[in-house]
Amino acid sequence: MSHKGGTGAWTNANAHYRNANQKQNKKQKREEYRLAHQDEGISELPKKKFYRQRAHANPFSDHQLTYPIRPSAMDWSKYYPAFASPSVEQSLGNPNLEGPHPMPLTKDITVADIGCGFGGLLVALARKLPNDLLLGLEIRTQVTEFVQDRIKALRNQHKPASLTTADADTPMHTTSNTITSPLSSLPYQNIACIRANTMKFLPRFFSRSQLTKIFLCFPDPHFKARKHKARIVSTTLNSEYAFVMKPGGVVYTITDVKDLHEWMVSHFDAHASFARVAEEQLESEGDVCMGVMRQETEEGKKVERNKGEKYVACFRRVEDPPWPE
Repeated sequence: MSHKGGTGAWTNANAHYRNANQKQNKKQKREEYRLAHQDEGISELPKKKFYRQRAHANPFSDHQLTYPIRPSAMDWSKYYPAFASPSVEQSLGNPNLEGPHPMPLTKDITVADIGCGFGGLLVALARKLPNDLLLGLEIRTQVTEFVQDRIKALRNQHKPASLTTADADTPMHTTSNTITSPLSSLPYQNIACIRANTMKFLPRFFSRSQLTKIFLCFPDPHFKARKHKARIVSTTLNSEYAFVMKPGGVVYTITDVKDLHEWMVSHFDAHASFARVAEEQLESEGDVCMGVMRQETEEGKKVERNKGEKYVACFRRVEDPPWPE
């Protein structure tokens, strides 16, 4: 009996050892794969299986995030290199410019995808909104890394062979007292993704009335009542969305959870800075985002495969009332 018991214990220990080795090997393969994709010239699209992470993250946790003290202090040049350019004063070495100054963009970010996931909406909208700069904000580390590698690969795929590195680095002066890159007209140069917790730091990235579109696509429903405070739509957060949105701008929401849909509708309806706008109205105005939002997100495709329901609601940022005299 003791011999059998010893054999069983040895077998269990051996199985545990094998499982631990397999997990370690998978982790090592993921790290090696992601390290290889740090090559700036890579054009192969990344594979999701090497960037797996839990579906949701606690927005109240300390995620050791980096964020600017104010929007003007954010250096966007590494995220939108085709639109980043020193001002003429910086390029000429103006001695009155003291200390490090973020390299300005030739245009502002106007579209934000909050909780962008694996970047399906960003990539789809890149060509639909070629004159806008779009930013995805994602709290999960490896998912953010995947989107950044995806954008890098797409940019390299669409960079013409005739455009050398020297050509790309050669600036072109414009009449707006800035310098632009010949890359700015190429596909996917207008999208980027950063790791951020928008529930805490949204106004650190965007100035007042900067954005024209905000997307809230398939956010975490946080089903339990005690978790509702972690939902991405609330009275407080809606006030922050109102602050960074330009009057006339639109917040787009979509979910497959009816309870969450009703929650978002009730909170936006109750906010004085927003008014619900019908999908048909937006489409009649030439809005190209509705169909893309329904079809191109990874979660949207999953709902489609499972023949689930999608609940959409859009809200327009209204003009602030005049100050009383």
